[in-house]
Amino acid sequence: MTDLDAVLFDFSGTLFRLEEDESWFDGMTLDSAGNRDVDEHVQAELMRRLTAPTGRSVSMTPEALEAWMKRDLAPHLHREAYLHVLRESGLACEHAESLYSRVIDPACWTPYPDTATVLTGLRRRGIRTAVVSNIAFDLRPAFDGVGTVDEFVLSFEVGAVKPDPSIFQTALDRLGVPAERALMVGDSDEADGGARALGCAFALVDPLPTRERSDGLLGALRAHGIRL
Repeated sequence: MTDLDAVLFDFSGTLFRLEEDESWFDGMTLDSAGNRDVDEHVQAELMRRLTAPTGRSVSMTPEALEAWMKRDLAPHLHREAYLHVLRESGLACEHAESLYSRVIDPACWTPYPDTATVLTGLRRRGIRTAVVSNIAFDLRPAFDGVGTVDEFVLSFEVGAVKPDPSIFQTALDRLGVPAERALMVGDSDEADGGARALGCAFALVDPLPTRERSDGLLGALRAHGIRL
């Protein structure tokens, strides 16, 4: 019998992953001279820059840095920040726009193999769930046909960004669960681990490609006494 009444989940790299399709890069080259193909290594690096939960990967002007630091609080800042990253990475404007459109399309995100099993199993057990994400677009449609979540606490909707304890407190308040009876699961010790400041338990998962992580969520829950 677990002593947990709720599980909070990060989205990117935890429940879902943005995984590229080669068609996304058709006709793309790097730099204005167009003299370097966007091969699989370049694709992987671009995707890393688009999904890394913390840090920054390109040079930034003061204006670009301000947008980057506030990117998960407003859609227009999110767009400005990531288009800057893609342009600084060598993509032409039209290609940066095309790739960015994939980032904010919930249909382009791939669930991990055990995401549906975990969400369904927790609901069956009567354990409440919330997605707590630093994000600036509505990710709810990604869950259609995958599983039901009780609450979505998205940074751009609540005006707080992980690891700020207030975003986790908002989730706990909505679920009606005290921190000591909740587990936060995420791929960033820095961002998601902020839940520990309130007294939540924390489980770190590796944001591997979905084909390489079949039961990371199930393992994280087992380690905290929840067997599904």
